[in-house]
Amino acid sequence: MSVSDVPWEDVRTAFGTRGDPAGCWCQYFKMPNAAWETATRDECAGMLRQQIEANEPAPGVIAYDGDEPVGWCAVEPRPKYSRLQRLKVLKGSDEDPTDTSVWAVTCFVVRVGHRRKGVASALLDGAVHHAREHGARVIEGYPVDTGERVKASSAELYHGTLSLFERAGFEIASRPTDARAVVRLEM
Repeated sequence: MSVSDVPWEDVRTAFGTRGDPAGCWCQYFKMPNAAWETATRDECAGMLRQQIEANEPAPGVIAYDGDEPVGWCAVEPRPKYSRLQRLKVLKGSDEDPTDTSVWAVTCFVVRVGHRRKGVASALLDGAVHHAREHGARVIEGYPVDTGERVKASSAELYHGTLSLFERAGFEIASRPTDARAVVRLEM
């Protein structure tokens, strides 16, 4: 479900209060390095809230188990992620970095206690639907290949896993490193 359709408290619940998601609030790819280094958790949360309230389409989707928010996936037109253009994870994409019809799935947050239950798959399906609904021509992802990086921690998997994207029909466009892929799905 698009986050523009949910209460802010549900987004806060999905992000939780500990760990990387509660500090980043999916702002890492949007901020210059100097700003990122000094930003507080509350500032990042405020930025995401403002992005949700000010933007249509919303910058992500949220998953529920019944009435309980259990996950979040960031997905937007790729030009919204200014830092992404300079990172190694994007090497190999042949898409114009200014093309707003190219969307990017950058982050997954699945709450502890709800992992390994298909939440990430539901989030990716929702992200694809959200992007398609708002004019995406292509959706890219930058997942970790857990076949190559066997001992990746849950914190390292916030980009998603290669197998998750492949099950959703994404194809490998390039391999910036052995353990990372750029994947794409044409609409």
